[in-house]
Amino acid sequence: MKLGLDLFLEENYKQFIGKRIGLVTNMTGVNKHLTPAIDLFVQHPDIQIVALYAPEHGIRGDVREGDQVDSTIDPITNLPVYSLYGTSKKPTEEMLHHVDVMVFDLQDIGSRYYTFIYTMAYVMEACGEYGKEFVVLDRPNPISGMKMEGNLVEDDARSFVGLYPIPNRHGMTVGEIAQFYQGEIGITCDLVIVPMSGWNRNQYFNDTDLFWVSPSPNTTNIDMCTLYPGTCLIEGTNLSEGRGTTRPFEYVGAPFVDGYRLAQRFNALNMPGVLARPTSFIPTYQKYEGKICGGIQLHVVDRNKLNSFEVGVLLIELIANMYPNDFSFLKHENGKYFFDLLAGTKKLRDSIINGKSNDFLSRCDEELERFKNQRKPYLLYN
Repeated sequence: MKLGLDLFLEENYKQFIGKRIGLVTNMTGVNKHLTPAIDLFVQHPDIQIVALYAPEHGIRGDVREGDQVDSTIDPITNLPVYSLYGTSKKPTEEMLHHVDVMVFDLQDIGSRYYTFIYTMAYVMEACGEYGKEFVVLDRPNPISGMKMEGNLVEDDARSFVGLYPIPNRHGMTVGEIAQFYQGEIGITCDLVIVPMSGWNRNQYFNDTDLFWVSPSPNTTNIDMCTLYPGTCLIEGTNLSEGRGTTRPFEYVGAPFVDGYRLAQRFNALNMPGVLARPTSFIPTYQKYEGKICGGIQLHVVDRNKLNSFEVGVLLIELIANMYPNDFSFLKHENGKYFFDLLAGTKKLRDSIINGKSNDFLSRCDEELERFKNQRKPYLLYN
């Protein structure tokens, strides 16, 4: 197969000869041989790259989740790096004044919490406002383009971890999402998609011949990506989601959790495609730093049967019922629950508290069917 980056460098770049290019990328923007797009653009005799633009985690992936990314000078290329995850998440006119074309080359992980697709939306908006062309170099959805999971974001729960009404697992590539933004969200810009060749919707990333480059410090492997649409919800609770361990979003626990009891109770739910194994872990940062946590490791045994969103929801409800005096949802300083932003609604938290998660999950099917029909015109691959 060939990535959008490969095809752009073979042919599509020709329509941009003589134009000044800004590149939105990070360490995942590599070709099949792991050569960075930054290097390929800088070394290309007919590509005039003038600036880099950094998403969450920075241009080289050395910034932790949620931490501000600073604008700087890239020490390797001496190009200016403008932050899209700092005081402003949307490019200003000053950031774009010396650019004719913005090129986007980032590896997404297939879940709506992941901020790269909202960085793309804001860059699209800015390109429309300031008369710049916007080019997406498409990459695979690492957890395939077929399955969808979860619910749609409600208007009063919109945030940078859920900006638009798409499900937790959306089953789209970034190129398809860009077209969806234009057609359904109304973001207008001069948009060019450079599709991949040789990718089909059934493929997970490890079905391809590409090398996996982690898009963030905690995005470790494809099993993690497959579980993430569900286990990311744990970030909104006082449970550790395994950050600061070698298995983030696969480990779940807390000092008050008995891993053996939890594994036994979880496995008794007989959830398709997943098994829990009791474990202990000590996070090196974030929740429970330096403390022993009891918990489980989730093992994906059949990713085609797994519904990670249901796993995340029912696991949280199970722990809330097992430890009612210890478990809690986390509040922001403004009094809002972070869980509600991740869930895209406050209804899920209410359902968990009242032991009615299955009722909520049954209502998701209708929303997913609506989204499936809504996204259909924008799909690029069979």
